[in-house]
Amino acid sequence: MNDRDRTEPVVDLQLDRAHSSRIYDYFLGGKTNFLADRMAAADVANVFPAAPLAARINREFMHRATRLLAASGMRQFLDIGTGIPTPPNLHEVAQSIAPDARVVYTDNDPIVLAHAAALLLSTPEGRTAYVQSDVNDPEGILTAPQLLATLDLRKPVALSLNALMHFVTDDGRDRAHTIVDTLKSALPSGSTLTMTHGTADFAPEAMQKILDIYRAAGTTLQFRSRAAFLRFFDGWELLEPGLALSHQWRPDHAGDATRVTDAEAACYAAVARKP
Repeated sequence: MNDRDRTEPVVDLQLDRAHSSRIYDYFLGGKTNFLADRMAAADVANVFPAAPLAARINREFMHRATRLLAASGMRQFLDIGTGIPTPPNLHEVAQSIAPDARVVYTDNDPIVLAHAAALLLSTPEGRTAYVQSDVNDPEGILTAPQLLATLDLRKPVALSLNALMHFVTDDGRDRAHTIVDTLKSALPSGSTLTMTHGTADFAPEAMQKILDIYRAAGTTLQFRSRAAFLRFFDGWELLEPGLALSHQWRPDHAGDATRVTDAEAACYAAVARKP
C-alpha cells in the first residue's frame, strides 16, 4: 500500500455555510471562524446586541461549574457539544484543580476534529480524548472506543451539555428530553449533569428573529421555557442555587449577578447530581 492509499478521505468543512460552533467561537473572540459564520453572527447581534456577552457568560458558567465539581472530587468529565477549543477548555479548568482528571470531548463539527489536538494536551496524571459524534446518537457516544478507553462508566461522570440542547428540536416527539434521559440512565449514582440552554422567556421577539437567522443558515433551534429546562433534571438533585440564569449561578463576585439583565443572558443554567 502506498502513501496515497493511506490518505484519509477529504472532509468537507462547509466553510461557505455558517456553523453554530464557529459562530459561538466568533462571539467569544476566537479565530476559528469564517466569513459565513461572521455574517450570521452579525445578523444575530443586530437583533440581539447582547449575543457576545451572553456567550461569554455561558462560558464563564462552564468554568465555575467545572471548578466546583473538580474541587468536590469529580475526576471524570464528558463534554458533549464541545465546540471550537477556545481556551481555557474544560480539561484545563478541571486539571488545574485535579491533575488526574479524565475528560472526553465530543462534537459533530468536522472543523472541531481538525483542532482536536488542542483538546488533547492533558496533564501527565490525567487523560483527554476526542470523539467525533452527534448528540442525536447518544448510544454511539456512550459506546465509542475512545470514551470507553478513557472513562469508567461504573464510576461517577460529570456530563456537560452546555449551550447544546437548544440545537435539538423536538419535532413533536420530545426528542431532546429523550436524548438526555438516555445519557443520564447510562451514568451511575454520584454522576452530575451540567447544562445551559437558551430561552425566549425574557425577550421573545428577539429570540424568534435569532431562530429565523439560524434557520436561514441551515441550523434549527428550539429555545425552551424554564419548566421545559427543569424537566431535563428530573430524578436528579439540583445543586445550590438550583435553576438560575447563567450569570446568576454561583457568580465569582457579588456584582456579577447584576451586571447584566435576564434578557441579555437569555440562558438558563443548572447542575444536578444523580442520587
